[in-house]
Amino acid sequence: MTTAGWFCCSIHGTLETAKLIVFVALGAVALAFVGYWWNAVRRSEGDASPAGSAHGVVPTWFETLIGFVTNFFDTFGIGSFATTTSIYKLRGIVADERIPGTLNVGHTPATIAQAFIFIAVVQVAMPTLLAMIAAAVAGAWLGAPIVAGLPRRRIQLGMGVALIVAAVLFSMTNLKIVPGGGEAMSLQGWLFAAGVVGKFVLGVKRTVGIGLYGPCMILVSLLGMNPIAAFPIMMGSCAFLMPVGSVRFIEKRSYALRPALGLALGGIPAVLVAVYIVKQLPVEWVRWGVVLVVIYTAAAMLRSAIKESKPVGGGVAAPPEVP
Repeated sequence: MTTAGWFCCSIHGTLETAKLIVFVALGAVALAFVGYWWNAVRRSEGDASPAGSAHGVVPTWFETLIGFVTNFFDTFGIGSFATTTSIYKLRGIVADERIPGTLNVGHTPATIAQAFIFIAVVQVAMPTLLAMIAAAVAGAWLGAPIVAGLPRRRIQLGMGVALIVAAVLFSMTNLKIVPGGGEAMSLQGWLFAAGVVGKFVLGVKRTVGIGLYGPCMILVSLLGMNPIAAFPIMMGSCAFLMPVGSVRFIEKRSYALRPALGLALGGIPAVLVAVYIVKQLPVEWVRWGVVLVVIYTAAAMLRSAIKESKPVGGGVAAPPEVP
């Protein structure tokens, strides 16, 4: 074997090892989360009532259907928190103060499944993938004290307007009015640095309840990457972030067990179906899907900002974030 051939094989082996390490880490996180949740349920540390009135652990068909539908669209990058919250509030399934915990706990298994599948089927360069996931996690962990004193409403307004502008620019790119976009599955040089910094900022802003999916799709696309590359990056980031937050909700018993189980049981098969569809979509459709997702996310942020400008009585929690 020539020196060049040995070097290429060595690099390939290193990248495959890195992917294996990611899968092992995801598996460890998944097992730890499921084990902790199972033990908490056995110790009766969860609320077995969907809204504080009815009892039972086995989800109803409707609660499971909610998990399927919301995670199906979540796999397309729409996000699951806002859609699930709307259904819960419309049907009175979960008390307002328990909605954030129910969403985090219930949607975590499907999010981890999305990360496993997208990292396996979408071939993003491992240095780019690992760096951007690590940057998002670091931003979320280090960002809390930085943003603790910032007004959440102003950040939501700013991000909402910025996302609308980005959606307009990206639409112009799709229509070939302005140049941009690309098919790359990796970032090099200053684009790599910009991607890492951008993901760190997105991780920071997640600590104030601003979602990750829409902004991540725009960031990846504007950096010249194929929009499909955003899926393993954003799902991988959330797969490492959500279990940690979910454990805190379980500890405080601040969630509704039965609806959460419905989200988990309905969500995983939905992911398997949706991933196949996403993988088969033409790139042009995915790009227009990015625009729709970003407009939806921007509207949700602006709506939340407007709601938070009004006094909230009765101890009702602020609306949860859009992932």
